[in-house]
Amino acid sequence: MGNVVILFLIWTNQSLHTPMYFFLSNLSFLDILFTTVIAPQMLSNLLAEKKTISFPGCITQLYFYSFLGLVEFILLAVMSFDRYVAICNPLRYTVIMNGRVCFLMVLGCWLGAFLSVLCPTVIVTRLPFCRHAINHFFCDIAPLLEVACVNTDFIELLDFLISSLVILSSLTFTVVSYSYIISTILKFPSGQGRQKAFSTCASHITVVTIVYGSSIFMYVRPNQNYSLSFDKVAAILATVVTPLLNPFIYSLRNEKVKAVLKEALNSIFLYKHVA
Repeated sequence: MGNVVILFLIWTNQSLHTPMYFFLSNLSFLDILFTTVIAPQMLSNLLAEKKTISFPGCITQLYFYSFLGLVEFILLAVMSFDRYVAICNPLRYTVIMNGRVCFLMVLGCWLGAFLSVLCPTVIVTRLPFCRHAINHFFCDIAPLLEVACVNTDFIELLDFLISSLVILSSLTFTVVSYSYIISTILKFPSGQGRQKAFSTCASHITVVTIVYGSSIFMYVRPNQNYSLSFDKVAAILATVVTPLLNPFIYSLRNEKVKAVLKEALNSIFLYKHVA
């Protein structure tokens, strides 16, 4: 609901048609998809005695979970770059972050992630499986490889390389961007301005820490069959907690978004009163 509200506010209010809110709308849309891929099946399994999913459904869930996860990593890096340009190079912000550049950045996020997970997913569909029960609450690559009847070292290595490349490169880019941002904030003459900027950065860094921390723990390791029980805890952070926090941390704490939301609510109440 939080993400739906944010999408509605951004796309219906002209004052929010800026690069930052364009990226935030993509993050909200991404979180809606991410939650939809995992949460309904997970809740169904918690309530049902017989916890089942079809093989095509399992592979579809695996693909979209991996795909949307990679989109989020790249998108967070892009958003950190947007904030870097806005804070460290404000006079050239509108020139650098023009509409075409923003569109190409977002297109690169979705297209790059789409192609990155295609090969490992196709390989997993070709595997023979010895058991029909996986040790997880959704279809991820590690529990599927655990029940495969063949040696999966090559697939684990491929998944490790792709995960490491995308996660660590985007994390490095994000850390460098925020390092420059913090360095610039420290030079602000106004103490109130520094405090406000640090407050915003701290909330963003909280989300980045949760997303990257849980994902590095699960995927940036050569042996995917290691400690699936701990993986479940980390997966809850990535699939449930982060999509829940993102609307509040990135958007609903934003003064401009709060003002637009208040204006929209006042208009609704006024319409009902008149009606």
